[in-house]
Amino acid sequence: MIYGAMKFSIGGSLKLAFRPWVEGLENIPAEGPAILASNHLSFSDSFFLPAVLDRKVTFIAKAEYFTSPGVKGKLTAAFFKGVGQLPVDRSGARGAGEAAIQSGIDVIERGELFGIYPEGTRSPDGRLYRGKPGGLARVALATGAPVIPVAMIDTEKIQPPGKVVPKLMRPGIRIGKPLDFSRYHGMDNDRFILRSVTDEVMYEIMKLSGQEYVDIYATAAKRQIADAEKAAKAEKSEKPEKGEKAGGTPE
Repeated sequence: MIYGAMKFSIGGSLKLAFRPWVEGLENIPAEGPAILASNHLSFSDSFFLPAVLDRKVTFIAKAEYFTSPGVKGKLTAAFFKGVGQLPVDRSGARGAGEAAIQSGIDVIERGELFGIYPEGTRSPDGRLYRGKPGGLARVALATGAPVIPVAMIDTEKIQPPGKVVPKLMRPGIRIGKPLDFSRYHGMDNDRFILRSVTDEVMYEIMKLSGQEYVDIYATAAKRQIADAEKAAKAEKSEKPEKGEKAGGTPE
């Protein structure tokens, strides 16, 4: 009930304001479970994709969105619940991963659509990064559900990280054909199989999105970028001001 009202309100507003274009809607099954595996460019990805689908898509969201205090916190929690997001406590890395996997399995076992970002976090620079095998592949192999690759196009230009007010422009969504991994059903503890499944899905996402692929995790790339920015700031602060000698004495 709440989801339907939220979808009608938010989805209709998004489609009216941004007019997203979509390719491959026929690849989404009319009924039955499936995993939608998407690249992740913007916070808004979790809203644009459900907005163009007739069926409910459940994504995982950090628990803080559901537990923040005050009026704003309650409104945020109601919003995320209304659009079909599930809270996961990320206080412990392993515990968070297991909770997300079980949540995905629960969604699939209800015969619904489960949305997941294999990169694990938003791309820091618009490129496609290595998928993490712990979530997507384990849910797929534990349930036997088909995996549908999805490519979000230009959403990072609409709402870059840190920007609250989005820019009005048309994003795109390309939905690929379902991938069948039933041949590996029950092998969700084999790390080589998990890696192979994840890489196959990421390759399909790369073909759909046209992004440059980087064979490292996005979290590692973010650390590299942060370290580089920190080093650049330190170097800049150590340089003498214009008009001063290296020793700090004005000329």
